[in-house]
Amino acid sequence: MSEHTDLLIIGAGPAGMAAALAAAPSGARILLLDDNPLAGGQIWRDGPQAKLPVQAQRMREQLAALGNVRHCPATRVIARAGAKQLLVEDDERGWTITYHQLILCTGARELLLPFPGWTLPGVTGAGGLQALIKGGLPVRGERLVVAGSGPLLLASAATAKQQGAQLLRIAEQASRGAVAGFAAQLPRWPHKLLQSVTLFDAHYRTGTQVLAALGRERLEGVRLLQQGKVVELACDRLACGFGLIPNTQLGQALGCALAGNALAVDPWQATSVIDHYAAGECTGFGGSELALVEGRIAGHAAVGERNAAQRLWPQRARWQAFARALNQAFALDPGLKTLAAADTLVCRCEDVPYGALAGQRDCREAKLATRCGMGACQGRVCGGAVQHLFGWQPPAPRPPFSPARIETLLCLDDVPGA
Repeated sequence: MSEHTDLLIIGAGPAGMAAALAAAPSGARILLLDDNPLAGGQIWRDGPQAKLPVQAQRMREQLAALGNVRHCPATRVIARAGAKQLLVEDDERGWTITYHQLILCTGARELLLPFPGWTLPGVTGAGGLQALIKGGLPVRGERLVVAGSGPLLLASAATAKQQGAQLLRIAEQASRGAVAGFAAQLPRWPHKLLQSVTLFDAHYRTGTQVLAALGRERLEGVRLLQQGKVVELACDRLACGFGLIPNTQLGQALGCALAGNALAVDPWQATSVIDHYAAGECTGFGGSELALVEGRIAGHAAVGERNAAQRLWPQRARWQAFARALNQAFALDPGLKTLAAADTLVCRCEDVPYGALAGQRDCREAKLATRCGMGACQGRVCGGAVQHLFGWQPPAPRPPFSPARIETLLCLDDVPGA
């Protein structure tokens, strides 16, 4: 089975939703795909214990009212099926989509760095904990430590506190001077200043790094290096996140060039591949405001409305300045690369310790020698870690990009030249 569309948007987070709304008045047929059951992405993730922002609710309603936009939830891209053609799958079927223009809004994922004990039950990512809580995870009465870097720590801690968790510490690795310098710039973005004041917590400590998660069968405590002194706290849950990594895999598979670890785009949000655009955190982390304006620019540009797109450039520049300030302030301390011991697992799926990887030259050699990245997550967790630890560039993914049913893969037989 196959279908055709004028504009295909992959990812229904803020960037994807904004792109669809910007492009819709042109009358183009638009397909909006996302692997989540509801639009909103990770930042606007819905669930039994989630409070959806008014803006997200309004954008959902606007999309639902458009006759030329079709939202395909719980849908995954499985493979490239041909020129401007993708094989996709939802919970019921697999089919191919042929498109004229494509906008990648594939977002980002957490950077998780290995340290002794990080695989103990009770240890999660900071964003992962937030997603679990929104999905219904009970945390009432649990003693919580949040560690790592960036504003996501504050947001995750706030979500946990709202559901009754007992917050013991927010351990931010950035120095006091770096965080103070960033805070001093926030009046340039009043909304962000208000947001930071709302999220701030008295348990926040700068210059503090996680050293180890403690426990036998599950997490019992955490060891921190706080302002040069070792501190141990008994806790029930530890959430660690060291920033975000752009999800570039699909873009790389389609031939899009990278700029650093993100998809490279021009002022129109166009990638290096003709008729392929990208917006949001797959082009670099900058928050929902930057993702929204980038999505609108990409949506206008994809349907030929370049004047409308160009009028948004000053707004994008404003939020790009915020992104630069944010990324500079919360740059990771090189000392975080030394947290893992020789026996600390880096690839959890294949039980590959740091010591087995330290002598390898690149991802390919490590995969051949240790099976690192060949487990269930297909390198989505350890790939970012080894890139940060060793400077290895992860290879472009090979299809299938996600686990798929045999019936779906058989659809490729119907594609000419596949």
